[in-house]
Amino acid sequence: MFFLQRKKPMLLGIDISTAAVKLLELGKAGPRYRVESYAVIPLPQDAVVDKTIAKVEVIGNAVKSVVAQSGTKLKHAAVAVASSSVISKVITMPAALSDGELESQIELEADQYIPYPLDEISMDFEVQGSNEKNPEMIDVLLVASRKENVEDRVEALEFAGLKAEILDVESYALENAFALILDQLSDANPGKTIAIADIGATMTTLNVLHNGRIIYTREQGFGGKQLTEEIQRRYGLSYEEAGLAKKHGGLPDNYLPEVLEPFKHAMAQQIQRSLQFFASSSTHRGVEGLVLAGGCASIAGVERFVEQTTGIPAVVANPFINMTLSSRVKPQALSNDAPAMMTACGLALRSFD
Repeated sequence: MFFLQRKKPMLLGIDISTAAVKLLELGKAGPRYRVESYAVIPLPQDAVVDKTIAKVEVIGNAVKSVVAQSGTKLKHAAVAVASSSVISKVITMPAALSDGELESQIELEADQYIPYPLDEISMDFEVQGSNEKNPEMIDVLLVASRKENVEDRVEALEFAGLKAEILDVESYALENAFALILDQLSDANPGKTIAIADIGATMTTLNVLHNGRIIYTREQGFGGKQLTEEIQRRYGLSYEEAGLAKKHGGLPDNYLPEVLEPFKHAMAQQIQRSLQFFASSSTHRGVEGLVLAGGCASIAGVERFVEQTTGIPAVVANPFINMTLSSRVKPQALSNDAPAMMTACGLALRSFD
């Protein structure tokens, strides 16, 4: 089973992406959240392929390193599987069913909705509330993924001495963190239609939210790895050297006009294309605000570039903008990593459900 709604102790949010393992521990001081600890450990190129863990032990070692670097004492975690590896469907069930009856009925009917043998999947469900059209029925969110997607993440955390208390889905974690960035948008209003473009190492994911809930998701094979590979090719560096140079600078003067500007242009075009797909497939009004997340959102000035291309007001995600920080968190480092920490943040927030 997934573990979408178990009661649990305080949790680490651990985001295992293609390029890095990211850890975040949140606390609360009065009404405000507080960043207790965080850390990011880069991954070798072949550890996660197409958002699937290829080398569990490598990921386990990275999780162990990120825990040590953060200094956290917590031993329980929330982790997520990739949205693209999940089948989710809202089904209706009679409201009169008890919890046990509901679980039995869903297990009986699950093969109608899931195109894999049931012994090959992990599955869970969450009651969403009354059905709008029929008050005698309830809407139930059914979520399923192949067992190896769940078991590999649980095993990697166990390798590092952690217990996977919650197995979430990346898009739901992102949705969970969305409320933290509303204040960054002009005329902040959860009723608006807002897109979050998450530009990671190998994938750009556009999630469109309305009333704070995701109504559309699209993935495209484009990300920061292409910029790293171009730096590697252009300047004769190893992949690791190119990644460090991209992050810390020190490249020749022609890097900005000849390498970075064309990449920013390509990124803006990818986002524009995804927005066009949404517009053509949706009855919702157009996107009114755009949030840039993921590692590539840290590129200086990228929001202005995207705003000019799409014509939509754009901001770079910073879920920590209204949080206090513990003394062991370096503000500048956290600020630099903030756009890439949205999923980890949504997972860490599960401590406060």
